[in-house]
Amino acid sequence: MALQIGDLAPDFELPAVRGEEKMQFKLSDHRGKNVVIAFYPMDWTPTCSTQIPTLQQNLERFAAQGTQVVAISTDSIPSHIAWQQKSIGSIGFPIASDFFPHGAVAKKYGVLREEPPVAGVSNRATFLVDKTGKLAFAKIYEIKHQPDPEEIFAVLKTL
Repeated sequence: MALQIGDLAPDFELPAVRGEEKMQFKLSDHRGKNVVIAFYPMDWTPTCSTQIPTLQQNLERFAAQGTQVVAISTDSIPSHIAWQQKSIGSIGFPIASDFFPHGAVAKKYGVLREEPPVAGVSNRATFLVDKTGKLAFAKIYEIKHQPDPEEIFAVLKTL
């Protein structure tokens, strides 16, 4: 991972959905808040179908810490909507689509998988951007490993 703690987080703007509400998510619009960026490989997969609802279950805790959550995958907006409707339920934070140009934001963050057998999706990774726009936490996980939100809460206590 090329990005380091203390680096300015690369800005991005992506189409997103919160539940079925379509929107644009721009990182720099959230300056003054902490932002959790949760990259995940694909909608509809077992670990992702646990990871995103786990973030949803902790959404009030994140809000109490002045923290916005956004999840990002290379799947399309229609896939995100269908996944919520048919599998994981409505999610109260933006799920952004890094579909086009394919994986551009994941590439900026150094988490786009470019080697088979899972080329073209992001690694499972979590970044915490502090209120000034700098990285306070960055971790890439094994593709089948569920990130523990307590890691982020521990860092938030120090900010």
